[in-house]
Amino acid sequence: MFADMHPTMKEPMVPVLILCIFFLAEVRPDEASSRFSVSLPGCPDKCGNVSIPYPFGIGEECAATRLNSYFRVTCNDTFHPPRPTTIGDEGGVVEITDISMEHGEMRVLSPISHICFASSNTTFNKFGGGYGLQSTPFLPSPSHNRFMVIGCNTLGLIGGYQGAASQYATGCYSYCEGINSTSDGAPCAGMGCCEAAIPANLTDFGVTSEMNQSKVWKFNPCFYAMVVEVGWYSFRKQDLVGNLGFIDTRAKRGAPIIADWAIRNGSCPEEGKEPPSGYACASANSYCMAANNGPGYLCQCSKGYEGNPYILNGCQDIDECLLRTQDSKYEELYPCRKGACHNTQGSYFCKCKMGTKSDGTNFGCQSVHASAGLVIGLSVSAIVLMALACLYTMQLQRKRHMIEKEEYFRQNGGLKLYDEMRARKVHTIHILTEKEIRRATDNYNEDRVLGCGGRGMVYRGTLDDHKEVAIKKSKVINDDCREEFVNEIIILSQINHRNIVRLLGCCLDVDVPMLAYEFVSNGTLSNFLHGADPRSPIPLDLRLKIATQSAEALAYLHSSISCTILHGDVKSANILLDDQHNAKIADFGASAQKSMDESEFIMLVQGTLGYLDPESFISHQLTEKSDVYSFGVVLLELITRKRAMFADKFNEKKSLSYIFLLMFRQNKHRVMMDFEIIDEAVMAVLEKLAQLAMHCLCPSGDDRPTMKEVVERLHMLRRLHMDATSGCEESYYAHNNHGGSSSLATPLDDMTYNSMETSTLILMGTRYK
Repeated sequence: MFADMHPTMKEPMVPVLILCIFFLAEVRPDEASSRFSVSLPGCPDKCGNVSIPYPFGIGEECAATRLNSYFRVTCNDTFHPPRPTTIGDEGGVVEITDISMEHGEMRVLSPISHICFASSNTTFNKFGGGYGLQSTPFLPSPSHNRFMVIGCNTLGLIGGYQGAASQYATGCYSYCEGINSTSDGAPCAGMGCCEAAIPANLTDFGVTSEMNQSKVWKFNPCFYAMVVEVGWYSFRKQDLVGNLGFIDTRAKRGAPIIADWAIRNGSCPEEGKEPPSGYACASANSYCMAANNGPGYLCQCSKGYEGNPYILNGCQDIDECLLRTQDSKYEELYPCRKGACHNTQGSYFCKCKMGTKSDGTNFGCQSVHASAGLVIGLSVSAIVLMALACLYTMQLQRKRHMIEKEEYFRQNGGLKLYDEMRARKVHTIHILTEKEIRRATDNYNEDRVLGCGGRGMVYRGTLDDHKEVAIKKSKVINDDCREEFVNEIIILSQINHRNIVRLLGCCLDVDVPMLAYEFVSNGTLSNFLHGADPRSPIPLDLRLKIATQSAEALAYLHSSISCTILHGDVKSANILLDDQHNAKIADFGASAQKSMDESEFIMLVQGTLGYLDPESFISHQLTEKSDVYSFGVVLLELITRKRAMFADKFNEKKSLSYIFLLMFRQNKHRVMMDFEIIDEAVMAVLEKLAQLAMHCLCPSGDDRPTMKEVVERLHMLRRLHMDATSGCEESYYAHNNHGGSSSLATPLDDMTYNSMETSTLILMGTRYK
């Protein structure tokens, strides 16, 4: 499920344990629906104290297994009261404590992943597993859950997939220095425990923890990791003590997890069109609403009705008048002041008695005493006041709208951008309005979508001057995302290089800022290498050209402008290709201007699994050598035509950098090279290219070359390749030769790695459904 990772640690570390948790999620009981049957006719609607609403059901015949087999529930009557359970991945049983049909949520109790030690290096107890949720109706709720780690000197990392392809990773670190008797009840901010948020639409996930138990195992023998309901856990010093002490005293049945469920294999029908076959909203007086987490939809009873919308005729009329007589709280919910309440289908009306009339609200009556003149005078006054209020409201809204746009412009870095543009005399970046963006994208037409990631959409657009652009629009904006947008705008305003995608414009006076880049026609290097099926051959000279141009762009960022810029997320998916297969570096959302010194840290290391520099992840410091490490992985992709995280013949995920390094040390790396480029005439070039990649992937950043040195070596390899193939037939790929250093770089020295004993975050045994 995750990349094999190889961090360099300054202290000895134990082997990493994969701690994976299967999750479903929270539930709030549906009070109104409890008055009606929520299960299919003839089927039990409860297991013990837990209501089981359809599409869930106890047994095969009572559940909507045609929609998803995971709606089937088992009632375990060996307990008193009985407990409902569901069958998880590979037969795992998970206890359900509540299901909410109205909110589309479920709460379950999940076992807590842990590892315990009998000595500084001997494991005597561990538990963990791996799960994927692509085929289930469940997704972990990002608003109701948190990832938590409990233990001393423990680093926890959670990662996985958002949707079908977008990878995600984050983590936290807990320590024990400073813990005392007043620490109990403290929030998990690092002392004894830590926590991190999880993203939406997380279909696959696992967590890994690494700890230095050599100094703490005697008083803290066990370490725990879990995804858990917000507010359930508060730290106690006693949780660190004893073998499985925390689980035995606080979580014998597991920890509660909240999940959002929905009908995942479909969507709401368009207005005016017939529902598709298999549509789950079976009841009349019901409607469909899109799921708030991931794909799919939920069904709800219409206003004035309650019950189960998934059952034929399951939504029944609410008798508001009867409820008023049964409980005084309904008198406020369904008011009928000084009148007689009459129920209607989906509503009710309040009939006024003789001598009274409606009070104007349709839910109350008043005595008839006012004179006609008073009524007319009050009516005219009311009309005048309403007209004045409307005019005032319109002016106030217009002013508020202008203030709001100015505030968005300021928050999104508009003033800072203007200062940069004036200082650097930049005239190529245009400030666009939201109307111009809507015209360019045909009002965000789905046919113009170029790609969709975890952070937003990219549209192909045409500006008013007929210039084609790629427009980046975030799905959701928060302070962190807004800071990334501002950072990307400021950085790109300083850059002018043929192999770096140009920022042409931006829209900043809206809640979600948008950026307009030059349109690069041939997509990403990742798609070029791995996307075609059947794939087209790619000659070695073209691969060397792409590598050289990408390296030149990174070297420019590191050393050719006044302030060093660190890209922070170098990968093949962030290298674009034009119609001549010229490379252009893109996506500067994770970038930083180098102003940090040795004492400055990055609170959350960003990057992509398979490309992330282990040294940066452990030290929380981003340097030029972090980009060099990631570029080394890109070189391996060009050599092998394998993804940074690829599936082996057993369909297990492997780290390309880790596996190639092992093969390189055994002098077996040629078997991993792409057979299309293997030729005796160019083997010297391929060997030196492999050596350069290994040099870039050195565990210590001090041992890696600079990007300028990488450029010189790639230019040398291109010349060496031209000499070796001068008598061969020309490649049918048309490409341009780039200039570079006028001097031939010295050949690469043979590299040796003194040790492979660096502590690694290798996620072993990860499975996918």
